[in-house]
Amino acid sequence: MKVSTPPERRAAAPKPCSPNYFLDYLSRRWAEGCVRGRELLYEIKLRGYSGSFSHLERLLAKWRRANDAKVVTLPPVPEPTRALTTTIATVPRAVDPATGWTISPIVAASLCIKPRGLLTPSQAAKVDALKSASTDFTAMRRLAMRFRGILRSKDIQKFGVWLDDAQQSGIYAMQRFARTVRRDLDAVTNALTEG
Repeated sequence: MKVSTPPERRAAAPKPCSPNYFLDYLSRRWAEGCVRGRELLYEIKLRGYSGSFSHLERLLAKWRRANDAKVVTLPPVPEPTRALTTTIATVPRAVDPATGWTISPIVAASLCIKPRGLLTPSQAAKVDALKSASTDFTAMRRLAMRFRGILRSKDIQKFGVWLDDAQQSGIYAMQRFARTVRRDLDAVTNALTEG
């Protein structure tokens, strides 16, 4: 007897090196609001997961795209602007108007600290989309631009006002940065005026 089509292959059961092995657990935790990849990685490693973080992130990326909100982690950049752009927050997706794709956290971080006059038209459109999607991005960008201006002008009075505003911004990364600076204010002031 001849068969016209090959027999259907049954999918192999997932193994502990696959996030799909922990799909029930991950789905439950995701529904509970735990959407940070590193946290979920830690939890499933305790349950025997032997795969990589990137493998887990591929699965989570599909879930993030399916939601209207995603976790955005702005990556660290060199000091002193690191604290200005490193934050973890749940924000609505910001979509690049030119491509229709979600603006990546890396791009958002670089645009947060780049002055409007140095932006290309495409970058300016992305900044506008990020501002529309996230009040935190708007507030961080405003503070970052002021900080940049203070570094250039070396105006100590403006720096004190900026520290107060950063402390009262409601953005954890900015508040932490302001607290850290205040601990060694004399050294920072000297660096600002002599640098």
